[in-house]
Amino acid sequence: MNIQIYAGKKNFDTQKAERYFKERGIRYQRIDLNRQPLSKGEFNSVRQAVGLETLIDRDSPGYQRFNLAYHGLSPMTETLLIEHPELLKTPIVRNGKQATVGYCPEVWKDWA
Repeated sequence: MNIQIYAGKKNFDTQKAERYFKERGIRYQRIDLNRQPLSKGEFNSVRQAVGLETLIDRDSPGYQRFNLAYHGLSPMTETLLIEHPELLKTPIVRNGKQATVGYCPEVWKDWA
């Protein structure tokens, strides 16, 4: 199992996700999206697993600044999410081709 937790700023769901894997002795790799954003390939893999809509953080200050509400689910939205990781809802938890966004222990228990 190769768990990766992508996170930007520390938030409560990210802390809960890290605690979930630590408490179960499951090794994971934490990736800071501000230092190492998702590559286009990683982004596409996550998008296929969870859908573009799920990746958008509507509470992000950048959501209004970049007018994401008006772009819809367009290629422009994808480009903005790749170039500005602060627009992504976190944590993004990957296990190969599988992925979740947010705190999803009901999905993660099936990965073990």
